[in-house]
This record gives sequence, structure tokens and C-alpha cells, in this order.
Amino acid sequence: MAQVITAVEAARLIKDDDTVALSGFGLSCVNMEVIAALEQRWLAEQAPRNLTIVNSSAVGARGRREGLSKLAYAGLVGRWVGGIMSASPALGALAMANELECHNLPQGVITALYREIAARRPGVITKVGIGTFVDPRLEGGKVNDVTTRDLVSLLELDGQEYLFYRAFPIDVGLIRGTYADEMGNLTMEHEGLKMEVLPIAQAVHNSGGIVIAQAKGIARTGSLDPNLVRVPGNVVDYVVVSEPENHMQTENTQYNPAFSGQIRVPVSGFKPVPLTERKVMARRAAAEVRPGDVMNLGVGVPAEVGVIMSDEGVADYALLTTEAGAVGGTAADDKNFGHSYNALAQLGMHEQFDYYDGGGLDLTVLGLAQADSHGNLNVSKFNGKVAGCGGFINITATAKRVVFAGTFTAGGLEVEFVDGAVRVVTEGRIRKFVRDVEQVTFSGAQATRNAQKVVYVTERAVFELVDGVMTLTEIAPGIDLQTQILDQMDFVPAIAQPLREMDPGLFREEWGGLKQYIDDQVAAGI
Repeated sequence: MAQVITAVEAARLIKDDDTVALSGFGLSCVNMEVIAALEQRWLAEQAPRNLTIVNSSAVGARGRREGLSKLAYAGLVGRWVGGIMSASPALGALAMANELECHNLPQGVITALYREIAARRPGVITKVGIGTFVDPRLEGGKVNDVTTRDLVSLLELDGQEYLFYRAFPIDVGLIRGTYADEMGNLTMEHEGLKMEVLPIAQAVHNSGGIVIAQAKGIARTGSLDPNLVRVPGNVVDYVVVSEPENHMQTENTQYNPAFSGQIRVPVSGFKPVPLTERKVMARRAAAEVRPGDVMNLGVGVPAEVGVIMSDEGVADYALLTTEAGAVGGTAADDKNFGHSYNALAQLGMHEQFDYYDGGGLDLTVLGLAQADSHGNLNVSKFNGKVAGCGGFINITATAKRVVFAGTFTAGGLEVEFVDGAVRVVTEGRIRKFVRDVEQVTFSGAQATRNAQKVVYVTERAVFELVDGVMTLTEIAPGIDLQTQILDQMDFVPAIAQPLREMDPGLFREEWGGLKQYIDDQVAAGI
């Protein structure tokens, strides 16, 4: 039977040098009660020390000191093994100052590692990560100078290359659900995501550690619907009851029943996307959808593709999925990223990544932060600051078609759209098309070997990776090829002949041409 304790008591169970695994996606499924109590214990007595923190996805809230940022103290955390730090920049700052060891691994690999640890298998063998910075021939996922341990190695099986990610024991699991009973059985009916709470609990339990679950309340044993129980009580040791402010459904939403399936909301009620460069890029990215696609959308511009598809009447052309586990529905905006309105099914994140890693995705649309002459993408490390790869490596390594969407330059870019044409008012200070990316999060060479179609969408031009060569294929009306494209790049791309003009309708307040565009492409076999 699980013991109900306070968050303060729970924090005192965590010892020096423990390895602590946390569930969470933004603030979804985050055990904020114990995290907050850990911070207070550290501030009061400088304990515990030298923790290893393990998390697969972003744990925190961008712009606020929440989640992992509350643990960002030199001495409290000595090592980080995780997928992404973008929601906890204070922890990233420690890593860049060489004040903690820092291993950045693909999000989906970490979710798979939990299951390997639970089953006491040696680790994960996969092709995911080959050719990227987690490949030991590049950086091995080591982010800074003080990180020397090898967690990733190269294997050859039956004449093919694989990466081997080593398993390790975990001492403490911090997970969250909706309600727990007196035995520790944990439901998740009001959580917008189901995450990897069960694999974490099983991995910790079978490592001989302790599992501490956060829940809204305690129910009598036997009163919970067994169909709603996601974590059985035999792998839960302690339960902490949460205050409402520490049980957010997303980074910015306390509770929306449309995220967790209690109600369905009309898609027509969503706020229209204004005509900006984001809408233009989302429209052009949506033009890569083909009927019957299973699709994934990333944060930023890609998150608006689903809304564009609804506005243009082609929402039924593709089945939207999120790496966090949603299947079907309409993607939420960045403030609630990872969630979906009206999802048809909610999988565990580990289950979703199994599907992705096996090639289940037809199309993914992700952000474009930095691209180079080899078709490589960097979204994980810039100017000495670590953001982390998240699920980017898993998703782009295995999707049949990959679209990257982002502005052509950054840092002060201002554009306007007049009569179906683009006018650059102020050029961005930062070039995004560089000779060599700072860190390889997506390998153009590996994509070419895998025969993936790769498209790079901006507000003024479209590129494709053609036989391993970055090729300019489309230019927007009103844009000068030499001064506003070639002169703003650190390399000279190949130029398709003929160089097509982007559809002028993309740059008008009302388009209404997405369905016809897709249907025409399908008819032409493109």
C-alpha cells in the first residue's frame, strides 16, 4: 500500500547522488509539489547534492521559473541526461558554464530507455541519431567539456550501423496522475497527455528505487475505474496530494476538458490566424500534405498548420499526431503545445515514439532555426547555449517526408504582403542559411541515404534537398533572387530550372486554394 505523505517529506527521501527521473511535457504530468519542495530544501540546507536528473521532454514553462528551472543550482544537480532544456534555461546556463555534466539524447530514445531499464536489458539499439551530434563519431550527445562519460556507442549488426544507448539504474521517479487510491493506483483522466509515467515507475521500481506520485486527491481502494488506472499501485511507493496551482494541465491552462477528452469543442470556434510570415509559411507547409497522411507538427510555425488546414477545408486530409501521444484532433497553439483538441486517442509518449521510429509518419513539419549547405539542420545549440534536441531527431530520422519551416533571416526581420507579393521592410540581422551548422540535429546526408523528401519553407523562398544538394525551387513574388536570397546566404545553393513562383494566394488575406493545390499535386503524381 502506498503511503500518503507531504511534499516536504517526499523531498527528504531523495539522497545525495541519486538519479531522479521526471515525467513532464511543459507543465503537463509534472510533479511540481516535490520539485518545489526540493528547491526549498536546497535553499534551507544545501541538500541533497549531486543529483542526476533524467527527463525526456521539456519540463517547465517558458519565461517562468517553473519545472526543472527550480532545480537549477550548482551543487544540487551534478548531471543531466535529457532530451530538451528549452523550458528550463537556467539549467542550460549551468551546463554551458560547465557546472554540471550534460548529456543530450533524443526524446524518444529516453522514453525507450525507461522500458529497457525496467526489463533489465542493456539499453536501446536504434538507427535514430546516426549522423547527428549524438553519433559518437561527432559529439556522442556530450554538450560541454566536463561531460566525458560515454552513453552512446556505434554498433554494426548484419552489416548495418546502429547506435547503442546504455541503460542505467534510476533511484527516484517523480510522476503525476489525476487521482490515486489508498494502494497507489494512479489514474490520468484529467491529464491532457499520458506521457511515460508507467515506464518511469516500472524502471525505478525494478531498479530498487522509490516512486513518488502527485495526484489531485485520494480515493478509496477499489473505487477507481480500472480502465482509467495507468499506473498500478504495486510500483508506486508514495503519493503527494497537490494544490491546484501545482497541477497545471499545460504550461498556461489549469484544465481544459477538450484536451483530456471530457468534451469536444467546435473547431470553427478557434481564433483565425492573422496574415503574417507565420501564416504564409504554415500555408506553404500545409501544401505538402497528401490525402491519407499521418502527420506530426512541431512547435512554432508548424503548430499553426493544423489551423490552416481547418480554415482551408482539408482537415480530413491528414491524421494529426503529437509526439506526446495524441492521435487525431486539432493541434493546440504554442501556449499549450503538445496537446490536441478533440483527440481520437491518447497514447503514452513511449508508444507514440515506437510508431514514429518504425517509420509510421508520412509527414512532419518542424521549425527551421539554422540550415547549411549540406541540408543539415540545427535546432539544439546556438551561440554556446543549449536548447536540446527533444523529439526532433527521432521524428526527422524516420518520417517519409520532412518539412522545415522558418523565416529566411532572424533578429529584426520585418516583411509585409501587398497584392500577393512580399516586400522586405527590414532584413534580419542573423543569417539562418549558413555554410556549416553549429550542431547537427538533422543530417542531410543521412536523409539522402534514406530517400526522404526534405523541403525547407521560408516566407520568401522554398528549398529542397535534391540528390543531397540544397536546391532553391521556389521564389515569392516581389523577391529579388540576388539581393534578397543569394546575398543573404553563406553558401550558393543549386537553383532549379525552371525556378517556380510561389502561389500569390499564399500572401493574401484570404487564400482558399489549399485543397486545389494539393489535389493538383496528387493528380500530377507529386
